[in-house]
Amino acid sequence: MKRALRALLRGVVRHRKLATLVTVPGVLLAVNVPPAVAFVTEYQHDKLINSAEYKAQFGKWDVIDLPSDLRVNAIHAALLPTGRLLIVAGSGNDQAQFDAGTFKSLVYDPATGQGRIVLTPDDMFCAGHAFLTDGKLLVAGGTQRYEILEGAVTKAAGQLVVKNENPDAGRDFPKGTEFVAPDGRRYLATNPFTVKPAVKTPIDGRGNVTVTASETAVWVESVDTGPAGVTVVPAQYGITGLAGPDADNIYGLGQKMTLDKQDYQGIEQSYEFDPFTEEYVRVGDMNHKRWYPTLTGLPDGTVLTTSGLDGSGVILPGQNEIYDPATKTWTERPDLFRYFPTYPAIFQTAKEGTLFYTGSNAGYGPADQGRVPGFWNLGDNSFQPVAGLRDADQMETSGSAWAGPVQDQKMIVVGGGGVGESPLSTRRIDVIDLKQGPAAAFTPGPDLPEPTRYPNVVQLPDDSLLISNGSRDYRGKGASDNLVASLYHPQSNTLSAAADPFVGRDYHSEGILLPTGQVLTLGGNSLFSDEANTKTAPFEQRLEIYTPPYLFHGPQPTITTAPDAATLGSTITVASPEAGQIAKARLIRPSAATHATDVEQRTVALDVARNPDGTLNLTIPGEPTLVPPGYWMLFLVDGAGTPSKAHWVHVT
Repeated sequence: MKRALRALLRGVVRHRKLATLVTVPGVLLAVNVPPAVAFVTEYQHDKLINSAEYKAQFGKWDVIDLPSDLRVNAIHAALLPTGRLLIVAGSGNDQAQFDAGTFKSLVYDPATGQGRIVLTPDDMFCAGHAFLTDGKLLVAGGTQRYEILEGAVTKAAGQLVVKNENPDAGRDFPKGTEFVAPDGRRYLATNPFTVKPAVKTPIDGRGNVTVTASETAVWVESVDTGPAGVTVVPAQYGITGLAGPDADNIYGLGQKMTLDKQDYQGIEQSYEFDPFTEEYVRVGDMNHKRWYPTLTGLPDGTVLTTSGLDGSGVILPGQNEIYDPATKTWTERPDLFRYFPTYPAIFQTAKEGTLFYTGSNAGYGPADQGRVPGFWNLGDNSFQPVAGLRDADQMETSGSAWAGPVQDQKMIVVGGGGVGESPLSTRRIDVIDLKQGPAAAFTPGPDLPEPTRYPNVVQLPDDSLLISNGSRDYRGKGASDNLVASLYHPQSNTLSAAADPFVGRDYHSEGILLPTGQVLTLGGNSLFSDEANTKTAPFEQRLEIYTPPYLFHGPQPTITTAPDAATLGSTITVASPEAGQIAKARLIRPSAATHATDVEQRTVALDVARNPDGTLNLTIPGEPTLVPPGYWMLFLVDGAGTPSKAHWVHVT
């Protein structure tokens, strides 16, 4: 900071030094320089960052304070095809809100600054999400229970597997259902649960069948406080209130009940958020409860969900399942049994049936499992690792994104840190060309200006990517938020400086491309607000909008007419007064981001042909692996790199 201040006082106009001056508190300025000089310094700095020359080179950030009734903890953010944002807090990483059953989502319009809180029926805190072909946002999973740290657990608890041997009927049970061990110890279910009928399987043509008991997992805790409820003896538990055949057919099996630390627990509920009615609609439950899952859209319009903590707080060892929007149901896929850490960054490649896992993830899971990036073949469930990744032990809390149009099949991984609460973090940007198939390997890109966990990585219409925010240490410890931003240029594999944001953001923050060509950043959940880690930090509820340099290079091109719908492989006609200046056209899929993970965003290059009447013909690729059907933002970009405002196109 002092170096930046001295540079400014000397009149040296160098972006990186000057921009970091924004982080200098007024008190510090007063201590280091006389008040009059401090005032002049701040005035000179403000004048500089608002100058036309500066903004044309580095862009500009603007902070937005929402009205108090619209402030939520932005755990998730998604751009809807109406141009509005769905900002999901759920309980917002706030135990008191969870205990009160207060769950929130905000629909916010960045064009008008207006918004409203919408009914949020379950705690979607740390759910997964993916856009469907009709523009609805599938939201699956969330929080069943907050963690309880070791030493704070007062009642022994554990998981029971509840079995039902009756093939003719299932049964619903409420929260508080009592289980009784053979020795008389009593335990209560912490959530409602359902047991399905047992399954009959014919074994011959004479009507003989085998019956396989159904089973579901339920978390229970002791009625008694303290060690009285602790047991390590496997046992069969009866259910209070059952009589007759039900008492024989339905029972619980448990291994142990302990006072050990209890991790967050997931839920099985899933919803479609309708962007046009702005309401959540309940759809079929997942087969497994999930907290921190990733949802990856597939070319046929279905959605694959992977990983997550289950209803007992244990990471799923590999049970993955697929959502069919036609039936609103989930199907477990034992043929795709594969383990990943939570929030794995898994992307659909240009090759049908092949996904790519970059190695980025958001934590939970051992350091020696599921951390290696590679190609996942859904046809035979094989996995082909790729090599070359630098700082491979620091991929947790890293960012991943397509680098340039998806046709190029290049991806970058950005920053990251060590597993768990490690203080390690890396400056690494590495690049991989997926077109090389089994021979693909990561190669070095430019280094970030600071080691960075939780970067926000956002694709822009000119094919560059904005990389902003994050922190050097775990959840911003030691006042380590990075007030820095950069622009990555895929064609040259280089990094250039961008204006520095005013607001620090780390864990639970997001970056979203807006239809204007600007970027909105939101969220931020540091553990502490001071360098000594003694003061708890509030959740960052301010928004900030970045206006890239290309919007200071002259007027934006305009789209006067364009179709609202198109099909894969079709050619659409677009009119623009600046048609002769248009250098390229891009479709950009709207983002759905959380925990430095956004597997939705991708940009598609369109072939551009000029018509004699001055209109443009734009050809959309025909492969759903490149252009998953759904809503897209259409941008025209002129020769100076300035994009138009987006026109929404529903690609089917």
